[in-house]
This record gives sequence, C-alpha cells and structure tokens, in this order.
Amino acid sequence: MAGPHQAAPATTGQGERPFGAPAEAAADSGAPGANSAPQEQGGDTPADKKSRRARLRGTLNRRRATGLSRFAMRNWRIRTRLIALLFLPVIVALVFGGLRVQGSMENSRELSQMSDLAELARTATDLADALQNERDIAAGPVSRGGDADTDKDIQQAYSESTALSKKFNAAADKFDNLDLAGSKTLLLQVRKDLNSLPRARKGAFKDANNIQATITNYNVIINDLIGAAQDIAITSNSAELVKSTRTLYQFSLAKEASSMQRALISAALAQNPPNFSASDETFGVRLRAAEDNAMENFTALYGEGPARVLRSSMSYNKVVAEADRFSQAVLNPNGIKQTDGVSYQQWYEESTAKITAERTIEKKLLEDLNGKAQQLQSDADTQSVINASLVALVLVVAIAGAALVARSMVRSLTRLQTSAEDVAERRLPELVKILSESDPHDVDVTVEPVGVDSADEIGHVAHAFDMVHREAVRLAAEQALLRGNINAMFTNLSRRSQGLIQRQLSLISELESREADPDQLASLFKLDHLATRMRRNGENLLVLAGEDPGRRWTRPVPLVDVLRAAASEVEQYERVELASVPTAEVAGRVVNDLVHLLAELLENATSFSSPQTRVRVTGHALPDGRVLIEIHDTGIGLSPDDLADINERLANPPVVDVSVSRRMGLFVVGRLSLRHGIRIQLRPSDSGGTTALVMLPVDVTNSAERRGNRPGAGQPGQGPQGGGRQQRGLAPTPRQQGRPAGDLPGGRTALGQSAPNDPAGRPQLGQGPAGGSPDLFSPAAPSGGPGAPRRAWGEWGRAHV
Repeated sequence: MAGPHQAAPATTGQGERPFGAPAEAAADSGAPGANSAPQEQGGDTPADKKSRRARLRGTLNRRRATGLSRFAMRNWRIRTRLIALLFLPVIVALVFGGLRVQGSMENSRELSQMSDLAELARTATDLADALQNERDIAAGPVSRGGDADTDKDIQQAYSESTALSKKFNAAADKFDNLDLAGSKTLLLQVRKDLNSLPRARKGAFKDANNIQATITNYNVIINDLIGAAQDIAITSNSAELVKSTRTLYQFSLAKEASSMQRALISAALAQNPPNFSASDETFGVRLRAAEDNAMENFTALYGEGPARVLRSSMSYNKVVAEADRFSQAVLNPNGIKQTDGVSYQQWYEESTAKITAERTIEKKLLEDLNGKAQQLQSDADTQSVINASLVALVLVVAIAGAALVARSMVRSLTRLQTSAEDVAERRLPELVKILSESDPHDVDVTVEPVGVDSADEIGHVAHAFDMVHREAVRLAAEQALLRGNINAMFTNLSRRSQGLIQRQLSLISELESREADPDQLASLFKLDHLATRMRRNGENLLVLAGEDPGRRWTRPVPLVDVLRAAASEVEQYERVELASVPTAEVAGRVVNDLVHLLAELLENATSFSSPQTRVRVTGHALPDGRVLIEIHDTGIGLSPDDLADINERLANPPVVDVSVSRRMGLFVVGRLSLRHGIRIQLRPSDSGGTTALVMLPVDVTNSAERRGNRPGAGQPGQGPQGGGRQQRGLAPTPRQQGRPAGDLPGGRTALGQSAPNDPAGRPQLGQGPAGGSPDLFSPAAPSGGPGAPRRAWGEWGRAHV
C-alpha cells in the first residue's frame, strides 16, 4: 500500500518495527502550538537524550569499516598506523638481534655440552693407555709360552682396563641425551668395540707368525677411543675446540704407534730364537712410518715451536733415544737377528720410558683441551649476555623514543577526536535544541575551542574544526529562525484556510438543507466531500508546524464511529469495508488525530489498489486492553526494502524538509502516531497488496477506565471543547435523523454499499439504531433518481478531523 506521498522511498536497510516492543515516548498533544516539528521529535526526558546520543553514536560508528575492508590500510586508526610504522623496523631489529643472540646462545649451549668433552677425552685416553699396557705387557710372556690367566702383571693390567672401561662408559652416558649429530653412533661403536675385548684377550699372541693380528685387534678399540673426542668436537662447530681435539688425536696416534712397536718387538724377542715373520716385519715398518706421519701432523697443528718445547723432555732423554735407535734397527730387514742378545724385558723397560714420556705430554694436551673448552664456554656465555643486552638496550631506546613521539601525536589526535565527538553527540545537538526552543538572539552561541594549539598539521586541523563548528552553530541559529518563520507561515495559512473551509461547509450544509433535487444534492455532496478533504490537507500544515488542532472531545467516542468518520473523508469511501470492529471507545483527546491518521492510511489503500477491489478494515481487542486495527488492500504492494524504509520513517519521522512535501501523508501519520504512542507498521498482505497495522495503546482505548453508566459519546447535545467553534460531532444533521439503519448482512457491509431497503450507500455517521450500535450506511437512491446521495457526516463530518 503506497500513496502519492510515499512514492519511491529510499532504502535504509532497517528492519521492520515490531509491535511487541514498547512504544516510544510520544509528544504531548496538548502542548502549545508554538513548537516546531523538530522540537516534538526531541524531548527533554533522559530517554530522549539517550536515544538521540545513541543515534549520533551509531552515525559515527558507521564510519568504522566492517568486514574485510577494516583491514585495508586506509581504514587503520592513527595509533595502529604509528604502531605499524614502528613495527617493521622493530621486527627487523628483533629478528637480526634475535638471530645474533640465538647464535650466541646456541654456541654457548653447544659449548656447555662440550664441557663434558674434556672429561670424555681424559677417560678415553686413560682407557686407551691401559689397553696399550695390557697388550704390551702380555706380548712377551704369552709369546714365550706363559699363561695370561696366571700372570699377575697381566691380570693386574686386565683389572685396570676393566675399571677404566666403566669410568669411560659413565662419561659417555652424559652424551646420550645431547643433541649432537653422530655422537650417539660414535659412542655406540666404541661400546661395541669394548664388548669385543674378551675375545681379543683370549686369542692374544697365540700365533707366533701373526703377531700383528693381536696388535690390530687391540688397535681397533684404541683408535676408536682416542678418536671419539675429536669426532664429537667436530659436531660443535667450534674451530678452536676441533683443533685442540685433532692435536690430541694426532699425538695419541703417534703414542699408539710407539706402543704397537713395543708389543711387536717384545713378542718377537720372546721367541727362541727371536724372529719376525715376513708380514710382521712389514707391519713393523709401517708402524715406524705411521709414528713419523702422526708426529708431523701433530707438529703442524700444534706449531713447530710449541711442539719442540713440549717434546723437549723426550729429545734429551738417552733412554728414549736408545729405544728409538733399537726399534729402528730391529724393524729393518733381518734386523731382529742382530739384537745382540737383548731380552724382551730390557726392550720393554726402555720403550716404556718413551711411552711414559709421551703419556706425560698427552696429559698436558688433555689439560689444554679442558681449559680451552671452559674458556670457550665462558666466552660464549659472556657474548650471549652482551648481545642480548645490546639488542634489548637498542630496542628500549628506539621504542621509548618512538613512543614519546607517537604519544604527543596520539594525545593531540585523541583530544581532537574527543572534542569532535562531544560536539557531534552533545554540544551541537543540545545547542540546536535550545535554538529551536528559544529565540536564537537570546542564546549564547560562543564556540569553545578544541584545545589543540600546536603549530603542526594536527593543530591546523583543530583550528579548522573550530571554524567549522562556529559556522555550524551560525547556520543552526539561522535555520532555527527560518524554521520558526516557516512554522508560523504554515500555522497562519492553515488557520486561514480552516476558517474559509468551515464557512464553506456551513454554506454547503445550508444549501443541502434547502435543496430537494437529487442531482443537485449529489453535486452538493461531492462539493462537501471535496471541502472536507481540503480541510484535512490544511490540517496537515498544522502537523508540519508542530501545532495541535486545538479541538478535543471531552467524552470517549466509539471506535466504529471513528473508523466511519475516517472512511467518510476518503474519496473512494464506497470501497471501504468495516468488519469485526470491537466495541472499544477512543479517548476524546485522541479522536481528531486518530480520524486524521486512519483517513491518511485509507486514502493510501484506496489510491494504490484496483477500483474493483475492497479495502477491508478489521479490529481486534487484545487481552491487555490494546486494540489492533488492520487495513487490508489488494493493491500493487511494496518491496521489502520499501517496506523497511516506510516503517522506519513511521517509527522515526524525519525533520521537516523538501522531501516531506513529497511524502506528506507518511510524515503526518508518523507524527500523529508518535504524539499518542500509537504504533504503525506496514506488512505484505497474504492476498497480495499491503496490510497496515495500527496498534492503539491502553490509554487511547480507555481500557483502564471504568465505563459504568457513562452516557454514549454520540448523543446529540454532547459538544466538544474549542471555544465555541464548530467541531466534528457525533450528532446527525436534521436531514439524517430518523432514517432507518442498514443492517450488515452477516455482520459485514461495505461503506457506500446499499443495504436492504436502503436507496443508496453513503456512510451514515450520525446516531445509530436502537441499542447503541451505530449505522454504517445512509439511505440513497440510484444515481439520478429521487433518492440521490445526501450529505452524510453531520456535525462530525462538518468538523473534519
């Protein structure tokens, strides 16, 4: 259902206004007529102020981006942009600083894991030395035919090796839980080698022609032991630690070569006569070369000068020199046969002096390795602390400096934002309200500055905002003055038109009473109807100006009379059909405005529906005392967006502007409904078209009052207030008195439709039949006949709600 004043509504996206919600506070209908429409829309109550601020806050909130657009850079807040501006360099600094700190901490962690490496290297070399002694001490006695199980020296050597093997396993267990690549595999291999030691002992030196087999069996275990520390150190990525372990490894290889020579020559000398097999002799030559090669590698790693100093105790030892000379002579081809009667015991003692000296150097290298590992770990810890402190200090200084700069900007922007929102939400609306209620010349329109007096761009924006605020206040004052003048013009024009139309209606009534010609009566009736509609349009100007018609009924009026009065003011009144109207009454103070409101809705329904259809009006009395009136049409209907827009305008009528003139009826209905707390909503009709729902509150239907013996509101002689001016009344004209009432067939008849025994169908709005039930029809004859339509609304229609 739409009317000329509701054409092409704008889509707002708002939902329909539910009837179950509490009614908004209505403006006082009895207030003086000096207030304008905006004054009625706003109120002095806290609820009105809260509602207004909520709407303004919602307007500001709509500026905030939603959905994915809020992540666009242009929608970021200033604080967020400043944070983002600082975030990138801070993150870069954190990343590089963190990488540096992480590297230092990782190095410290690895070196802390290496703190046990010196202990592992010490136990490994101790065990390797014990295995060398075990092998070498058994070479002579077993090769001469002795029994290792009964030899005390050999058994003591076995015991020492077993004890040191347990210490090594304990030191190796500390590396099992460390994250060192390959360390577990290396140590597992050493443990497997140690498990093969009993087999090596059992077959030691049993074959006189294959001495190197026993020596090699022991050598495999010893090489894995002395190489474990070096291999684990390689995984630490510490060059200094790797160099120290490689130096120790090369010297231990040289010492192992010396030890193998001691075992090989001892086993050969123990034979009778002393003898080398060809393979053993070749093996001895290789051992000499391996010793020289390992010693050269050690010198290259350790340094020629430091290595010479370290080996000085061996260089000037005559026993060591004699042992070297003898081994070199024996390991030459057929050199064993020229031993000049040297026993294996003599050789063992001389060679042991050399190995003991090498053992002393080996311990010195172990001490250097342990000191180096501790020093590297301490340096790494110190470096980690320094790096972390430097990174933290730089970040703190950078963030503190940036925060100070950002704080000055954000504080100014926050002060500007707070002041702007305060102006938009409180100060400017309150000033506009005061200007609309008072003489603009009596209102202080001084604008308080924002309070940002800096010389930067923010200060310039604040100054520009103050200028805009002053201009807005000036324009509001001018608009208030202009609106007051326009309202005064509306009121003056409406009052003048009302006076002229009232005189015109009186003249038409007089002509009707004197006229007997049905055709003339029909013309006079149409003229009377047009004049009544003109009065309603004139009263629309009063509603626009926020004025009250100034006429009220002192007694309640039946709801059916109100509906018929509203229908009588519609051009196509004969299409309006009343059905199921409850016996409720309408408070006298609301009667004029309710008739006006319903007439606008009925006019809308008839204008935008087919002339061959009916506009059906029904009423329902609700248990809580309210009354629901439904106006159904089968017209062209409205889209959901149009319905939502119209319902929003009915719930919150806009300020009077040019658009209101194009939607006069919509604005008037909304304004009158707010005045009395009446709720109105448009909904799609089940049969097509639109249904207008009008919810009358309890105070409008007088449900809270006792009706006892109250006289009927429609009896003659019951006049309205208004200073003696003629009002819409309930009493029929003399020409209407005594006419029979048309009955509703089935309790339902259309206005303008002839009832049985009725000549015509113009609504009878006067006194009803006996029993207090009002008539819906007045008798009329067919057009042009003797019973032509006559003026039908009496004093009620005369006053024209």
